[in-house]
Amino acid sequence: MRSRVIERNMFYGANRNIFDKAHELRNNMTYAEKIMWDELKNKRIFKVRFRRQHPIDIFIVDFYCHEIKLAIEIDGEVHLKKEVIEYDDGRAHDIEKFGIKILRFTNDQVFNHRSGIIKEILITINQLISSK
Repeated sequence: MRSRVIERNMFYGANRNIFDKAHELRNNMTYAEKIMWDELKNKRIFKVRFRRQHPIDIFIVDFYCHEIKLAIEIDGEVHLKKEVIEYDDGRAHDIEKFGIKILRFTNDQVFNHRSGIIKEILITINQLISSK
């Protein structure tokens, strides 16, 4: 991991191992994550800054905007299995304790309904900004 000054509160106590894993995941993003990252990066559409594969406590979320506490998860087919759904629900509950809102989308939605995803993200961003 590169050494630099990091605003620690945006990581909610994540440790070095989580940062290392996040770095690894950034280098091995899924195709759906790469597509979403092209939409989210550089504030082109959403006007807020997202980070990819972002550590939060003991977890890593696919995309995170600290300014408005919004996490976005892109789920593949494995997330449709009962035990993974239960894990995801518990994980979401733990992350939401930090006041973070989570939006979940499937790979299929990314590939076939991206405009709907973008609209939902924009609506959520506007709601979160107006409630600040």
